Amino acid sequence: MASVPKSVPAVPVSYEAALQELEQLVACLESGELPLAQLLTQYQRGAELLKYCRDQLQAVEGQIKVLDQGLLKTWMPE
Repeated sequence: MASVPKSVPAVPVSYEAALQELEQLVACLESGELPLAQLLTQYQRGAELLKYCRDQLQAVEGQIKVLDQGLLKTWMPE
């Protein structure tokens, strides 16, 4: 049975921590092993994590636009 973290902070400490928790949560939800009562709670936590991740990405994108003088450039690996 997949395990869901018992005590998690309301706000993740970082984007990477939120993404890791979200990936674990999705695996747990997809396993079909959660009791129905816990399913809704975990789904809501997943929605919170997804919003946090999206907000973090939008903030970084905004900073990049400022650094690039308002033009969002396509990233090209070196």
